[in-house]
Amino acid sequence: MEATIIVALISGTVSIFTVVFSAVMAHIGTKQTKERKKELDKFAEWDNLRQNVAKGTQCLLRAEIIRSHEKYIDRGYCPVYAKESLTRAYQAYHKLGGNDVATALYEQLMSLPNDERRNENE
Repeated sequence: MEATIIVALISGTVSIFTVVFSAVMAHIGTKQTKERKKELDKFAEWDNLRQNVAKGTQCLLRAEIIRSHEKYIDRGYCPVYAKESLTRAYQAYHKLGGNDVATALYEQLMSLPNDERRNENE
């Protein structure tokens, strides 16, 4: 009979330990899930910010290409230093997903002569 009581006590203790251990692990899992969700939310927030900065930068680069186009088309020539700067701006603009009217404007600028004298002689 003593053996039966001992087996029952051990079995009960194991059952209680299993329930307590499961509850503790569930609590830890819930806490980790909440922390992971916070990390994912923070990542989504940063990704959203990054996308907005990229869109804003693309908009500014496009505006610079348009402004330069107006300026140099009016002059009838585009200096080499301006073409180099515009090439860097256009490449960045293109890498950010821009590829519309600015492409045609950029190509027109690149086809302009480099200096005023060449334009006058033509």
